[in-house]
Amino acid sequence: MAEEKETLHQDLKEEINEPEGTENEAPVEEVFAEAEVSEAIANRENADAELTAANEKIAELEGKLEEAENRIYRLQADFENSRRRARLDLEASEKYRAQSLIMDLLPAIDNFERALHMEADNEQVKSILQGMEMVYRGLLEAIKKEGAEQIEAVGNEFDPHLHQAVMQVEDEDFKSNVVVEEFQKGYKLKDRVIRPSMVKVNQ
Repeated sequence: MAEEKETLHQDLKEEINEPEGTENEAPVEEVFAEAEVSEAIANRENADAELTAANEKIAELEGKLEEAENRIYRLQADFENSRRRARLDLEASEKYRAQSLIMDLLPAIDNFERALHMEADNEQVKSILQGMEMVYRGLLEAIKKEGAEQIEAVGNEFDPHLHQAVMQVEDEDFKSNVVVEEFQKGYKLKDRVIRPSMVKVNQ
Protein backbone atom coordinates (compact mmCIF):
# COMPACT_ATOMS: atom_id res chain seq x y z
CA MET A 1 0.00 0.00 0.00
CA ALA A 2 2.82 2.36 0.83
CA GLU A 3 4.48 1.62 -2.50
CA GLU A 4 1.31 2.48 -4.47
CA LYS A 5 1.08 5.83 -2.71
CA GLU A 6 4.72 6.53 -3.56
CA THR A 7 4.17 5.69 -7.24
CA LEU A 8 1.07 7.95 -7.47
CA HIS A 9 2.90 10.75 -5.80
CA GLN A 10 5.74 10.47 -8.36
CA ASP A 11 3.31 10.47 -11.28
CA LEU A 12 1.56 13.60 -10.02
CA LYS A 13 4.86 15.31 -9.58
CA GLU A 14 5.87 14.53 -13.17
CA GLU A 15 2.52 15.77 -14.47
CA ILE A 16 2.98 19.04 -12.62
CA ASN A 17 6.55 19.57 -13.90
CA GLU A 18 5.71 18.50 -17.46
CA PRO A 19 2.15 19.45 -18.46
CA GLU A 20 0.53 17.33 -21.15
CA GLY A 21 1.16 18.47 -24.72
CA THR A 22 4.32 20.46 -24.00
CA GLU A 23 6.93 17.89 -24.60
CA ASN A 24 7.46 19.10 -28.25
CA GLU A 25 7.01 22.85 -27.68
CA ALA A 26 9.94 25.34 -27.51
CA PRO A 27 10.88 26.85 -24.17
CA VAL A 28 9.20 30.13 -23.25
CA GLU A 29 12.54 32.00 -23.38
CA GLU A 30 13.03 31.04 -27.02
CA VAL A 31 9.54 32.20 -27.98
CA PHE A 32 10.14 35.57 -26.38
CA ALA A 33 13.56 35.86 -28.06
CA GLU A 34 12.06 35.20 -31.51
CA ALA A 35 9.37 37.81 -30.89
CA GLU A 36 11.98 40.36 -29.90
CA VAL A 37 14.02 39.65 -33.07
CA SER A 38 10.93 40.01 -35.26
CA GLU A 39 10.04 43.28 -33.55
CA ALA A 40 13.62 44.53 -33.97
CA ILE A 41 13.56 43.63 -37.69
CA ALA A 42 10.24 45.42 -38.12
CA ASN A 43 11.59 48.45 -36.27
CA ARG A 44 14.72 48.43 -38.45
CA GLU A 45 12.63 48.25 -41.62
CA ASN A 46 10.46 51.13 -40.39
CA ALA A 47 13.58 53.14 -39.53
CA ASP A 48 15.06 52.44 -43.01
CA ALA A 49 11.82 53.55 -44.64
CA GLU A 50 11.73 56.72 -42.55
CA LEU A 51 15.40 57.41 -43.37
CA THR A 52 14.73 56.93 -47.09
CA ALA A 53 11.75 59.28 -46.92
CA ALA A 54 13.83 61.81 -44.99
CA ASN A 55 16.66 61.63 -47.57
CA GLU A 56 14.16 62.13 -50.38
CA LYS A 57 12.71 65.13 -48.57
CA ILE A 58 16.20 66.54 -47.99
CA ALA A 59 17.05 66.08 -51.70
CA GLU A 60 13.79 67.81 -52.67
CA LEU A 61 14.48 70.72 -50.31
CA GLU A 62 18.07 70.99 -51.54
CA GLY A 63 16.78 71.16 -55.11
CA LYS A 64 14.31 73.89 -54.20
CA LEU A 65 17.04 75.76 -52.33
CA GLU A 66 19.38 75.57 -55.32
CA GLU A 67 16.61 76.77 -57.63
CA ALA A 68 15.84 79.67 -55.27
CA GLU A 69 19.54 80.60 -55.07
CA ASN A 70 19.83 80.53 -58.87
CA ARG A 71 16.75 82.73 -59.14
CA ILE A 72 18.26 85.17 -56.64
CA TYR A 73 21.55 85.23 -58.58
CA ARG A 74 19.68 85.93 -61.81
CA LEU A 75 17.68 88.70 -60.17
CA GLN A 76 20.87 90.19 -58.75
CA ALA A 77 22.53 90.02 -62.18
CA ASP A 78 19.49 91.62 -63.82
CA PHE A 79 19.46 94.32 -61.16
CA GLU A 80 23.17 95.04 -61.63
CA ASN A 81 22.73 95.17 -65.41
CA SER A 82 19.80 97.54 -65.04
CA ARG A 83 21.82 99.76 -62.71
CA ARG A 84 24.75 99.73 -65.11
CA ARG A 85 22.52 100.57 -68.09
CA ALA A 86 20.84 103.35 -66.12
CA ARG A 87 24.24 104.72 -65.11
CA LEU A 88 25.53 104.59 -68.68
CA ASP A 89 22.35 106.22 -69.97
CA LEU A 90 22.69 108.95 -67.37
CA GLU A 91 26.36 109.47 -68.22
CA ALA A 92 25.56 109.57 -71.94
CA SER A 93 22.69 111.97 -71.32
CA GLU A 94 25.00 114.24 -69.34
CA LYS A 95 27.87 113.84 -71.81
CA TYR A 96 25.80 114.62 -74.92
CA ARG A 97 23.20 116.89 -73.31
CA ALA A 98 24.00 119.73 -75.75
CA GLN A 99 23.67 117.62 -78.90
CA SER A 100 20.11 118.66 -79.70
CA LEU A 101 20.92 122.36 -79.29
CA ILE A 102 24.11 122.06 -81.38
CA MET A 103 22.25 120.25 -84.15
CA ASP A 104 19.73 123.11 -84.19
CA LEU A 105 22.58 125.66 -84.44
CA LEU A 106 24.48 123.93 -87.26
CA PRO A 107 22.22 125.19 -90.09
CA ALA A 108 22.69 128.76 -88.83
CA ILE A 109 26.47 128.22 -88.67
CA ASP A 110 26.38 126.86 -92.23
CA ASN A 111 24.54 129.97 -93.39
CA PHE A 112 27.11 132.20 -91.74
CA GLU A 113 29.92 130.28 -93.48
CA ARG A 114 28.27 130.68 -96.88
CA ALA A 115 27.65 134.38 -96.25
CA LEU A 116 31.28 134.92 -95.22
CA HIS A 117 32.42 133.61 -98.61
CA MET A 118 30.70 136.53 -100.36
CA GLU A 119 32.82 139.16 -102.07
CA ALA A 120 32.73 142.50 -100.27
CA ASP A 121 32.61 145.24 -102.93
CA ASN A 122 32.22 148.21 -100.54
CA GLU A 123 32.93 149.22 -96.98
CA GLN A 124 29.35 148.77 -95.86
CA VAL A 125 29.31 145.12 -96.96
CA LYS A 126 32.71 144.59 -95.37
CA SER A 127 31.40 145.98 -92.10
CA ILE A 128 28.37 143.69 -92.24
CA LEU A 129 30.56 140.69 -92.99
CA GLN A 130 32.84 141.56 -90.10
CA GLY A 131 29.86 141.63 -87.77
CA MET A 132 28.62 138.31 -89.14
CA GLU A 133 32.06 136.81 -88.68
CA MET A 134 32.05 137.89 -85.04
CA VAL A 135 28.69 136.17 -84.52
CA TYR A 136 29.97 133.10 -86.39
CA ARG A 137 33.07 132.90 -84.21
CA GLY A 138 30.90 133.32 -81.13
CA LEU A 139 28.71 130.41 -82.13
CA LEU A 140 31.74 128.20 -82.81
CA GLU A 141 33.19 129.11 -79.42
CA ALA A 142 29.90 128.38 -77.69
CA ILE A 143 29.55 124.89 -79.16
CA LYS A 144 33.25 124.24 -78.56
CA LYS A 145 32.70 124.84 -74.83
CA GLU A 146 30.13 122.05 -74.95
CA GLY A 147 32.65 119.68 -76.51
CA ALA A 148 31.81 120.11 -80.21
CA GLU A 149 34.48 120.56 -82.85
CA GLN A 150 34.75 120.62 -86.63
CA ILE A 151 35.99 117.53 -88.45
CA GLU A 152 39.10 118.01 -90.54
CA ALA A 153 38.50 116.85 -94.09
CA VAL A 154 40.44 118.41 -97.02
CA GLY A 155 43.83 116.75 -97.50
CA ASN A 156 43.04 113.89 -95.11
CA GLU A 157 42.39 110.30 -96.08
CA PHE A 158 38.73 109.51 -96.55
CA ASP A 159 37.19 107.96 -93.42
CA PRO A 160 33.62 106.64 -93.78
CA HIS A 161 33.08 107.22 -90.06
CA LEU A 162 33.88 110.92 -90.42
CA HIS A 163 33.17 111.77 -94.06
CA GLN A 164 30.29 111.32 -96.46
CA ALA A 165 31.50 111.09 -100.06
CA VAL A 166 29.09 112.72 -102.51
CA MET A 167 31.51 112.97 -105.46
CA GLN A 168 34.65 111.34 -106.82
CA VAL A 169 37.27 112.93 -109.06
CA GLU A 170 40.65 112.13 -110.57
CA ASP A 171 43.14 114.72 -109.41
CA GLU A 172 46.86 114.15 -109.81
CA ASP A 173 47.59 116.71 -107.08
CA PHE A 174 46.08 114.40 -104.47
CA LYS A 175 46.74 110.82 -103.50
CA SER A 176 44.11 108.17 -103.97
CA ASN A 177 41.25 108.09 -101.43
CA VAL A 178 42.08 111.58 -100.16
CA VAL A 179 39.46 114.29 -99.60
CA VAL A 180 39.81 116.93 -102.29
CA GLU A 181 37.01 119.33 -101.39
CA GLU A 182 34.54 119.87 -98.58
CA PHE A 183 30.94 120.89 -99.36
CA GLN A 184 29.65 120.95 -95.79
CA LYS A 185 31.60 120.84 -92.56
CA GLY A 186 31.16 117.89 -90.26
CA TYR A 187 31.08 118.04 -86.48
CA LYS A 188 31.91 115.78 -83.55
CA LEU A 189 30.52 116.11 -80.05
CA LYS A 190 33.30 114.75 -77.85
CA ASP A 191 33.76 111.19 -79.20
CA ARG A 192 30.49 111.06 -81.19
CA VAL A 193 30.09 112.13 -84.82
CA ILE A 194 26.90 114.17 -84.91
CA ARG A 195 27.26 115.12 -88.58
CA PRO A 196 29.80 113.75 -91.09
CA SER A 197 31.52 116.05 -93.56
CA MET A 198 30.11 116.09 -97.09
CA VAL A 199 33.17 115.75 -99.32
CA LYS A 200 34.62 115.11 -102.75
CA VAL A 201 37.14 112.24 -102.79
CA ASN A 202 39.98 111.50 -105.17
CA GLN A 203 39.80 108.07 -106.79
